[in-house]
Amino acid sequence: MAEAPAFDELFRLAKRSAVHLEMRDGYMQSDPEYVAWRNGSRGTSRYLDQATSPWLALMRDTTGRGVTIRRARIVSEPVTDYIRFEHHVTTGNVAAGEQVRWLPRRRASDIALPGNDFWLFDDSLVVFLHFTGDGELSLDGDEERTADPAVVRLCSTAFESVWERAVPHEEFEVT
Repeated sequence: MAEAPAFDELFRLAKRSAVHLEMRDGYMQSDPEYVAWRNGSRGTSRYLDQATSPWLALMRDTTGRGVTIRRARIVSEPVTDYIRFEHHVTTGNVAAGEQVRWLPRRRASDIALPGNDFWLFDDSLVVFLHFTGDGELSLDGDEERTADPAVVRLCSTAFESVWERAVPHEEFEVT
């Protein structure tokens, strides 16, 4: 049996699309980039550096092949400090070709959502991401993959419902 492709390889294998739904108000708060930002550093961040960021290079390469990458974030308002940071560094994602939208949580109440954040590749493979209560990646297995058609349909429908209501990054203001 062949070994499953590494997470970053899924982007290289994508033919049409990769969509990501984020539903938490904080992630990886131990991240040195976030800690520096929280302490007042608003200068250079590896999340903004198009020349050296492996993630941004992967996004540029993927979108450069014609694959559409969309990311939607459901956030509580007022937003948390982490979401303010995430909004700040999202300009790097957008510059690398990602389309990003934000949906205030109060506008998502009637949308059926899966229990975890996910990536959906080519409307055929879902990768759920598992986090601890404080937003760190779970040590018990940070991802779960499925091609189950019912799960794919749930995730696709949820993402498209969020995307339709969400505000484009350039128009979403954090306070």
